[in-house]
Amino acid sequence: MCEHAESTEKLLQQLRSGRKEALGKLFTLYRPKLWRLCHFRMDPRLSQRIDPDDVLQEAYLNAEKRLEHYFKEGNRSFFVWLRAIVNQTLIDLHRRHLGAHRRDVRKEISLEGSFSPFASSSGFAAQLVGSLTSPSQAAARAELVVKVEEALERMDPIDREVLALRHFEELSNSEVAEVLGIEQKAASIRYVRCLLYTSDAADEGLGVDLGGRRII
Repeated sequence: MCEHAESTEKLLQQLRSGRKEALGKLFTLYRPKLWRLCHFRMDPRLSQRIDPDDVLQEAYLNAEKRLEHYFKEGNRSFFVWLRAIVNQTLIDLHRRHLGAHRRDVRKEISLEGSFSPFASSSGFAAQLVGSLTSPSQAAARAELVVKVEEALERMDPIDREVLALRHFEELSNSEVAEVLGIEQKAASIRYVRCLLYTSDAADEGLGVDLGGRRII
């Protein structure tokens, strides 16, 4: 068992025994991953009003209220449960601040009974393509974004989500499998397929920056 898992289990034992302060420690343990979720999924219009820290503060209060439900379920990793709370909090904030008719939700990915907000192909493609800052690369970058966006649109929605979870939220393969409700082997196969497919969309000599790794 890894050190991270040991820390989680000890803190969960404390929570079960009624030591509520352990929730704050658990939240801190997973905060970097949860922050990346908010940063990636948040609509730019919403980010003008609130930031990921605001989302996490509200999500913590929601988690505190629903803690007994986690212990009743008993078959879910704490991080995946906590991520679901944060994801739902983010969805609620989008609805509260931007209203229900913000975009065609049919293009969003359905997860845990609701769509995962704002992981659209256009925004996704722009983030996947590495930053090309020199003037001579600007046109090439714009063209590459279009090609990657087209490739993403042709992907199975679950494949796009695997890519998002692995590269932008930086989840492990086992966490991706649990979030999506699929086998770990299937999650791994989908991930490799995504990398190859997205790579084929790039022009020769250009790379797509995926979480610090460049593929051609």
